[in-house]
Amino acid sequence: MTQRHAADIVRDQTPLVLPPGTSVRDACRAMRDRRVGAVLVVDGLGSLVGIFTGRDAVCRVLAEGLDPTTTTLATAMTRDPDTIAAGCTALELLRRMQDGGYRHLPVVERGRVLGIVSRGDCRGMEHARLDEETGLWERI
Repeated sequence: MTQRHAADIVRDQTPLVLPPGTSVRDACRAMRDRRVGAVLVVDGLGSLVGIFTGRDAVCRVLAEGLDPTTTTLATAMTRDPDTIAAGCTALELLRRMQDGGYRHLPVVERGRVLGIVSRGDCRGMEHARLDEETGLWERI
């Protein structure tokens, strides 16, 4: 089995990227239209400042009674999210997601956003390898 890296997974990807001033409503509509579960939030220089997910929309906006038309991503996003480098293997990124409780991880190289990976982007054999590894550590 050839080991895949984060750069391989996001190679042809055009991630959904929006500025912090975007309303949650507009971000959710863009997520729906693009059929993605997360938005990478970038500043005017293109640097990653946050990530906004469907979970954020539910927990930080709707559950708190905030108005999605006036609440911005700057208010609802997860600031300074963990990221992975392009050379990170699929198994390593799955480990990071599992350990951090993440469903999405931005791929950043030298301050430049390359894309975003989700658990679903990984192959069955990569998930199986993580399960095997996790089971081994649980038995030790």
